[in-house]
Amino acid sequence: MNRPHNSITDHWIDTDQGRLFARCWHPESGDGMRAPIVLLHDSLGCIALWRSFPAVLAQQSGRVVIAYDRLGYGQSEARRGEPGRDFIAAEARDTFPAVQRHFGFERFVAIGHSVGGGMAVHCAASHAAACDALVTLSAQAFVEERTRAGIREAREMFRQTEHFTRLQRYHGDKAGWVLNAWIDTWLAPDFADWSLHDVLPGVRCPSLVVHGSEDEYGSTDQPECIAAGVSGPVQLDILPGLGHVPHREQEDRVVARIAGFLSTV
Repeated sequence: MNRPHNSITDHWIDTDQGRLFARCWHPESGDGMRAPIVLLHDSLGCIALWRSFPAVLAQQSGRVVIAYDRLGYGQSEARRGEPGRDFIAAEARDTFPAVQRHFGFERFVAIGHSVGGGMAVHCAASHAAACDALVTLSAQAFVEERTRAGIREAREMFRQTEHFTRLQRYHGDKAGWVLNAWIDTWLAPDFADWSLHDVLPGVRCPSLVVHGSEDEYGSTDQPECIAAGVSGPVQLDILPGLGHVPHREQEDRVVARIAGFLSTV
């Protein structure tokens, strides 16, 4: 697949908690009337770690793609204190409306990776009248031992200087906060009963649930739970041989699947 030449604009969004950095990819072609795609990144992610995915997705879908660094991540301002245990719901409740106001869109498509998938579910449910479609990539619907085991293994890996240095390239002096927020939250005893169970029925739009069969942070019980729980029409794709980041492992395949799904919305 040829790499696209999208126009890109960068933005700063003021919120009550601090300034967010956002980026917008505009496709070469498209009618300009379709709802934009909003990307929600994973626990260690940021705009830069989406890599070429947003540009390719904009080109193939013909839609504007918007991504932003959550507060405390990437180029956004540092976050004060630890995230609350309701941080997944809070992203949809408190931050997403600021992104919506800044870019001036009403209708949208929510796409989230990993914990960002849970945030996308909350966005789709909380703003159900405005959400045209939901796509989850390797999302967790509840806390399972496979997730916790993967995080414990990653904790050991990040004790090696080269791995933590790589994280610093994307988050700067916020890298320690980013890492601790992920590990401390998901391994906390009082987070063990977190789930999307009560939120999923509020998703009424069409949904595409994508998950790698070899995902080290979540078994296929996770996407099956999401697919069974939403109220709207749903398509479930378990991708053989892929791990936790299918949109990087087989970008063209995943983009084509998403674009095909969105063409029917």
